[in-house]
Amino acid sequence: MPAVQSILAQPTAAVLLIGDEILSGRTKDKNLGFLADYLTAMGIDLKEARVVADSEDDIVAAVNALRHRYTYVFTTGGIGPTHDDITADAIAKAFGLPIQHDPQASDILLGYFREIGREPNEARMRMARMPVGASLIDNPVSKAPGFQIGNVFVMAGVPKIMNAMMDDVARRLTRGVPMQSRMIEFRGGEGDAAKPLGDIQKAHPGVVIGSYPFQAADGFATNLVLRSRDEAALEQAYAAVRAMAKDLTEAGKARGWS
Repeated sequence: MPAVQSILAQPTAAVLLIGDEILSGRTKDKNLGFLADYLTAMGIDLKEARVVADSEDDIVAAVNALRHRYTYVFTTGGIGPTHDDITADAIAKAFGLPIQHDPQASDILLGYFREIGREPNEARMRMARMPVGASLIDNPVSKAPGFQIGNVFVMAGVPKIMNAMMDDVARRLTRGVPMQSRMIEFRGGEGDAAKPLGDIQKAHPGVVIGSYPFQAADGFATNLVLRSRDEAALEQAYAAVRAMAKDLTEAGKARGWS
């Protein structure tokens, strides 16, 4: 059964990237970053991401683990015409459903192939196979639809196609309260700020505070990022972090602001 969400619950999500080509390094994934940005803007918390090979057992296990834990699951990859595109079969197995050529999906593909003068051979028509009872996800780019079954959204692996599919998917999702964020670029290392930053975190439990070091032109620097759905709490913590950074600079524990 899909994850049950109360009216007041914050929706959560997981992403399942499917494909040997990702794990081998041949394909550099771009879908996770896109989905993370998209869901964050909708106030949906992306809590987990997994990558699995083109293995039916692995896909089934991952889908069943994720769909019971999170409000939504988004899969990308493995719904094409080739022998190793097994995602549709694996999703059907995960839900204990038969798989068939969906009549609506078949009509879409047949019309598209006629339009572009391409033979609707057996391989191409595999893209119309999906679990019985699934609803289609529109594909305005190459027409072969994705599908939704329960709280799982099954989409193409090609970034341009997957991105376009999300316009249809978004209409089916329950939005949450978007996370707000603030950032300070601290011209010092994580070690300089670690202790006072930890104290600020304890004093502001409703704000998530992270530190992300990078190499600046003149030495080590750190981005201090604060995130919260409570604007007042966020501003209070932000003021505390700014004061901390100022104190460290004035005390000579960092090389200063740029």
